[in-house]
Amino acid sequence: MQNSQENKAPRAASRDTVRLNPDDNVVIALRDLAAKEQPLDVPTPLAAPIPRGHKIAVATIAAGENVIRYGQIIGQAKADIAPGEHVHVQNLGMGAHQQDYAHASANTPLSAIHESRTFQGYHRKDGKVGTRNYIGILTTVNCSGSVARFIAEAAEKSGLLDEFPNVDGVVPIVHGTGCGMSGKDEGYATLFRTLAGYAQHPNFGGILLIGLGCEVMQVADLVGGQPIRSDGALRYMTIQNEGGTRRTIERGLEELRGIAELANQATRQPAPVSAITVGMQCGGSDGYSGITANPALGYASDLLVRHGGTTILSETSEIYGAEHLLTRRAETSEVGQKLIDRIHWWEDYTARNGGEMDNNPSPGNKRGGLTTILEKSLGAVAKGGTAPLRDVYKFGEKVDKHGFVFMDSPGFDPCSVTGQVASGANLIVFTTGRGSVSGYQPTPCVKLATNSEMYARMAEDMDLNCGDIVTDGVSIEAKGEELFEILIRIASGEKTKSEELGFGGVEFVPWQIGAVM
Repeated sequence: MQNSQENKAPRAASRDTVRLNPDDNVVIALRDLAAKEQPLDVPTPLAAPIPRGHKIAVATIAAGENVIRYGQIIGQAKADIAPGEHVHVQNLGMGAHQQDYAHASANTPLSAIHESRTFQGYHRKDGKVGTRNYIGILTTVNCSGSVARFIAEAAEKSGLLDEFPNVDGVVPIVHGTGCGMSGKDEGYATLFRTLAGYAQHPNFGGILLIGLGCEVMQVADLVGGQPIRSDGALRYMTIQNEGGTRRTIERGLEELRGIAELANQATRQPAPVSAITVGMQCGGSDGYSGITANPALGYASDLLVRHGGTTILSETSEIYGAEHLLTRRAETSEVGQKLIDRIHWWEDYTARNGGEMDNNPSPGNKRGGLTTILEKSLGAVAKGGTAPLRDVYKFGEKVDKHGFVFMDSPGFDPCSVTGQVASGANLIVFTTGRGSVSGYQPTPCVKLATNSEMYARMAEDMDLNCGDIVTDGVSIEAKGEELFEILIRIASGEKTKSEELGFGGVEFVPWQIGAVM
């Protein structure tokens, strides 16, 4: 089946279940249902209790027959399934995965919105606009991570930033790699792009780059003999050259003052909404993700694209099984093939490392009602709306086109977000059904709850409830417009819940590819 998902409000025949597409042979429970109950959509009483968010067969599905949700194949029945039965891991499997990609066959451009919407941002000399004005202490290697933290702590204790009210704070960017690796393979190139992307990120008003001195990822190679930032707000040093920890901290504080003087010159000024780049993520997904928060984000993504902005979809291993919906929207056949080339790379990558592409959904996803990676991917792709796919980028590669794009990454959320930030995302939107607690300095993260029950439990961590699409009949369009307005406010300085809670200190997770030696 090749019909794409539409950003419409769920079409429920009753308040108990929702049928997402007329071709579906399952419906989704909208509340916990007891055995013997008979929702209006289901032709027979339920054979057993069905948890909220889980699937119920509405027709006989023979063993080996396709199970259909969203009008798309989500797997094959492992045994005969009768109407009213729970459809999940006990009777639904991955099956064969083959798609007709039909490159660039449905890439209709969206109509532009010429309304002059603006946000209050920090204009940088390279033309980018930041939504925050941090100073970053960026490390080349794990061995300089503690010293970077020591410098940040010393700066906070000294009150150094009290003199610079336009600076949001000092962010140590530390990680667990940078050495014990090849200096010329794909893993090295990926880490290099990631660190360079953070050093140039518009949410940083300046960067202090610190290495140990003897690592594979050399400071000199990153700097490259020329300023890595066009504003000159970058200083660098190695611990070995400075003479150890104490001297590096002392020198680091001196350099931070000079960087802060430059960063403090920036003030928030009006900027076009087209300068916003949103990295789109989902984590802790459930059966509601593809019904509520993800399509609402998709609608907001289309709104931003229509205003000239940029949205980045990622997590290649979690679009597997739905990539044909994206290749159809590719701007050209070449763009579509770039996505499939990454899919094939992943198939090889997982095979040679003893994994498999169906090593997903996670246990939490399954408790939330998701069964196969095909089902999870179809819901995840809804975050990308309907705009044409303009290009496909490697992990951390600088996004140089406006519109809807894809960046290759793992499905591990902190790693995927790290790549999106390195690529230039100055906002992150993260949908979650099971609940998520994380943040991604220097880029604010907006959290969307897929269901009202989780939102009520974790409201202190959630920025927007999308569960009311089901509980109160709010339209996906209205929720997408609400999110779009939130993005403009956050880009202008309003804090997200994760910012208020102080998240962002441990979520920089570069993608390690290759042998650790």
